[in-house]
Amino acid sequence: MTRSRRLLAALAALTLASTGTGCAVIPVGGPFPMEEAGGGDELTRPFQRMIAVQPRDDWDPLQVVEGLQAAMAAYADDPAVLPHYLTPEAAKVWKPDGPVTVIGNSPKYQYESKAGGNEVVIKLVGTHVARIEADDTYVPAPGAAPDMQVFFTLVKNQKGAYRVKSITGATGLLLTVDDLTRAYRPTNLYFLAGPPGTDRLLPDRRLVVDRVWLRVKPTENFAQTIVRRLLEGPSRALHAAVGSVFPQGMSVRSVRSAEERVVVDLSGPIDPEGVFADGLQAQLKFSLNDNQMANGRPIEVQLDGEPFYSSESLVVPANLREGEDWFDNNNARPAYFTSKGAIHTLSDGAGNAVQGPAGRPSEFRDMAMSGTADLVAARGKEGAGGIWVTRVATDGQWEQWIQGADLTAPSWRRDGTLWTYDRANDTVLRCHPSAGRGPDRVAAPGLDGLDVTSLRVARDGVRVAVTIGETEVRVGAITGGAGSPMLGNFHTLTTVANEKIRDIAWQDGERLLVLVESKDEEVQSIREINVGDGEIKQLPSPGKRLRGITALGERILAATDQGGEVLEFSKDKQAWVSKVAAEDTRPFFQLG
Repeated sequence: MTRSRRLLAALAALTLASTGTGCAVIPVGGPFPMEEAGGGDELTRPFQRMIAVQPRDDWDPLQVVEGLQAAMAAYADDPAVLPHYLTPEAAKVWKPDGPVTVIGNSPKYQYESKAGGNEVVIKLVGTHVARIEADDTYVPAPGAAPDMQVFFTLVKNQKGAYRVKSITGATGLLLTVDDLTRAYRPTNLYFLAGPPGTDRLLPDRRLVVDRVWLRVKPTENFAQTIVRRLLEGPSRALHAAVGSVFPQGMSVRSVRSAEERVVVDLSGPIDPEGVFADGLQAQLKFSLNDNQMANGRPIEVQLDGEPFYSSESLVVPANLREGEDWFDNNNARPAYFTSKGAIHTLSDGAGNAVQGPAGRPSEFRDMAMSGTADLVAARGKEGAGGIWVTRVATDGQWEQWIQGADLTAPSWRRDGTLWTYDRANDTVLRCHPSAGRGPDRVAAPGLDGLDVTSLRVARDGVRVAVTIGETEVRVGAITGGAGSPMLGNFHTLTTVANEKIRDIAWQDGERLLVLVESKDEEVQSIREINVGDGEIKQLPSPGKRLRGITALGERILAATDQGGEVLEFSKDKQAWVSKVAAEDTRPFFQLG
């Protein structure tokens, strides 16, 4: 839509600092720079709000349709305007339900019928960018998705004014990227690793990130919006895979600043004396802090306006991140690499071989180190197959734990279980070597009939990534209890055309690295993909063909295809640095 048409549609863009005292009016004509409200209430987010007005009787069909789309952008804040663009019959049946569809800026509007008639059809053509689901999940459109075509049929009413009779090709709200940027914010929520409704979560306490896109509301500060959404529970991607200390029925009365702290006032059926207080503190703290809310300030939790406990307040310390390790992205953990089938620690030099059989040359392949660094798993030599495990000790011995001639590389979960995919029998297998259990089959209905070529469990112990053939990556989650887990909630993370996926590696529970190369194997790229909303960042190419990648937090390693070299990515230099030369090498970290 042109700026003149926006003006003609009587729309004004308001930049709201949401400090509770007023707003600044920005004249139409932008673009308008957005600045954080320094010195204002740090619990808010500046945003632009579209204000739509009712259509005029002298507007032509194009103006009516453009105004209708703008009214869709403003619908969440003012739902009363949009029905005026519809005929009375259409207004009765049109619903804003379902996903919000996001299209590219400046969609094209054109007549599909003769202008000036009693019934006119306008076609909107725009790039399909994404959709936002009812659970606030942002789902990017496939890369090869065709342009969206939406048809608006307009008729004249008794006054001779055009109104929209029907819409085909899309349901619900239709927003542009600019509308999305104005009104929504990507937001990280944090839940506890482990299925909901269990008294005992995973043995070690961990948080799992769940990225959603939340609409900024003029009626409340953004910190309150975050807490409100946190209390609703995880998105569909983590359903039945994570837990929360907040029971159903909880609500937030307010989030406000008070002297040197932030006060979160909750209400609902929570037992202060029996609640997992450390988990409550962690979920609130990281859900606020990682979205730039309440940083550096303690958080006081109240219940119905009173102290959380009957005798004292519950205060989340400002330095909780320093005092509790709720994540597993410690860049100081050692890295390893193989040379002639022997594992060495990675340092500035050749490093030392680990103890036991894993540190001696062998024909085992695709080594994987357990989370406690006391067990190594590997695929058997060519022709033998199976998954083998040995202790990292002088008296360790290789033992076969899973049989199979066509198994994917082993992947450790942080609870000590070892996972692989049996391609010959189309099933997920796991065993627990330190407990002497397994192997057993794990249900994964979302993978039935698919060509699974690799399986990787994330370090959070919840998410799982699989490659399908050479062209697709899907991400799911381990759901259910420890005794009967299953893999579910799978969705496509990325697909490639005229390329092939060579390797994947978890950086953390939020980001997955994907090594992609052209069909002729001449060009490679490394893509860092946020599994929550599909956001992609491209890493610089090392200028050498790679055979594999691995990562731990911000540390990223790669093995060259020829020359037997391990490279490390320097974030400061935005370049790859050679670490060690080794024969037939692959670097790796614990888990991942």
